[in-house]
Amino acid sequence: MLRQAVARIGGMSLSDLSGFHILKRSIDARGRRIRINLSVRAFIGEQPSGRERMAFTYQDVRHADRQVVIIGAGPAGLFAALRLLEAGIRPIILERGRDVRSRRRDLAKLNREGILDEDSNYCFGEGGAGTYSDGKLYTRSSKRGDIDRILQLFVHFGAEENILYEAHPHIGTNKLPHIITAMRAQVENAGGQVLFGKRVTDVEMQGDRMKAVVTADGDRIRADAFILATGHSARDIFELLKNRQFRLEAKPLAIGVRVEHPQALIDRIQYHCPPGSARPELLPPAAYSLVEQVRGRGVFSFCMCPGGIIATASTAPGELVVNGWSPSKRNNPFANSGMVVQSEITDALAYLKRHADRTGEHPPAADDPLLLMYFQQAIERRAFNAGGGAFVAPAQRMTDLVRGRLSSSLPDCSYTRGLRSVELGDVLPGFIINSLQAGFRAFGDRMRGYLTEDAVVVATESRTSSPVRIPRDPEGLHHPQCPNFHPCGEGAGYAGGIVSAAMDGERVALGIIQQVRATFL
Repeated sequence: MLRQAVARIGGMSLSDLSGFHILKRSIDARGRRIRINLSVRAFIGEQPSGRERMAFTYQDVRHADRQVVIIGAGPAGLFAALRLLEAGIRPIILERGRDVRSRRRDLAKLNREGILDEDSNYCFGEGGAGTYSDGKLYTRSSKRGDIDRILQLFVHFGAEENILYEAHPHIGTNKLPHIITAMRAQVENAGGQVLFGKRVTDVEMQGDRMKAVVTADGDRIRADAFILATGHSARDIFELLKNRQFRLEAKPLAIGVRVEHPQALIDRIQYHCPPGSARPELLPPAAYSLVEQVRGRGVFSFCMCPGGIIATASTAPGELVVNGWSPSKRNNPFANSGMVVQSEITDALAYLKRHADRTGEHPPAADDPLLLMYFQQAIERRAFNAGGGAFVAPAQRMTDLVRGRLSSSLPDCSYTRGLRSVELGDVLPGFIINSLQAGFRAFGDRMRGYLTEDAVVVATESRTSSPVRIPRDPEGLHHPQCPNFHPCGEGAGYAGGIVSAAMDGERVALGIIQQVRATFL
């Protein structure tokens, strides 16, 4: 069918078309007639060439003169390490969690038994939060780096070529771990190191330069430069830097819930299917993206997972965080998405003051750089208590949340730890609930059928981004107080997903490479 379409549009006979490559593919479901839009490179009367692929060459760094310690083995850390290998600099990656295979067992314990490992979970471990959370590779951050290079690297290490041309590329949680493992093997085969169970607990300084990091098991590791790539949930690192008097900044973030619908319902809405009919077989499970301004405050969908599962993303006992993920086929019966509300420093301060009045605790100062982190943490603890423990999640039917009433029952849900019917107005701050109520009404008007009693709202989605920004020099990408310490990725406040974190890791690595070359010159 595609060959015939290419020949017809190109004004040629089918026999003249010797082949074609898809350059970009997207789905336009805005009208009643759904279109699959393709850009192709056609070969007419000539032998088709292979798809253009970048070549990557990594140097042997076993005897390199320079080495860089990278704290964190997420996309920022891994892509920084690969970039350093290209330049002949030896990377040493320190990861607090475990390798992907061991991490999978830790996640099974969490999902089945409610047993949380604080260093090996959905946020910590080889590959970072993205490894077992979804594998979406879509970003609008084109100014931060070369998106195509990042996607080419994923293909180089085992991803399917379709991520090079899909409008919203996605690898899938079931496939991403093998790719991450291949990246680690490359680092090790070239002479770099990837060390697991290495949680950094302190840093050693010599003047304004970082000399070494100290790990929980007592190791002291020196390097010429240090990259911080710990992700958005490493609260102990934020506290360490604050105690060491590194300049930090409180950063606004979005907090809310995860919403789950039957996937068939989202398909019918998005693809305009007649009642009772399934989506056309050539179309993938439908997704959506929603945003609304409610009294000047943004309410928006986040990390939408067609055919996905809601999972426990907590990193500490007594705190409840949920996230979503999808396998590569996106063939589960539910569709879930974060639905979050923009939260500002003034919101956090007011909430924590009310919380302190209830508990008798001292509220943080208005200028505390960890203010938003404490706000995030307080909400997660409240959600855990509302669920009754064991990572059971407080939940409400969407229609009941909008009406402000307790749900007498809850629909089926993919969340394995179970749900407890709760009025979420007793869990989340009032401004978040009020914004969600107005947002759901608006989304129901925009997507007929979205506001339904068949949708369940699960608390709490709170790890949308880092609550802290670690400042850095705009040119050298190092901390203003320390010229060989380079914060990067989501945890430092400079990325918002796998691809943007990977690009930021590469940018920081390039900055270090330039410094090293300048030193040798």
